Amino acid sequence: MQRQTLQRVAIEAAFKDAKRPLAPVEVLEAARADVPTLNLATVYRTLKRMIQDHFIHPVELPGESARYELQAAANQHHHHFRCRKCDLVYDLEGCVDGLQSLLPEGFRMTGHDIVIYGDCTACNT
Repeated sequence: MQRQTLQRVAIEAAFKDAKRPLAPVEVLEAARADVPTLNLATVYRTLKRMIQDHFIHPVELPGESARYELQAAANQHHHHFRCRKCDLVYDLEGCVDGLQSLLPEGFRMTGHDIVIYGDCTACNT
């Protein structure tokens, strides 16, 4: 059983409040509101434990460092939107129909990941 330190509680709250995938530095910034002395090494150690505890799940975007999201979000099929201006990543609910029709004859799809890039609402104004 994982001991509930002030740091872990603050990091868990950062994920619950954000409701989107977070990079480690975003976790640090959010959790420092509750634990001002928190450092990035502690965030990385805690993220590793949180993955082992199945609380969070890594989100891999092509060519980028991992971000992390709540395991509950990872359990539901979804995709991601990455803002090219502010670099924030958001969950997209739902999926595109007809992907199988894009495959060459005889191919069988076993999974897919979709990342949409553009400008978020805050950056689009």
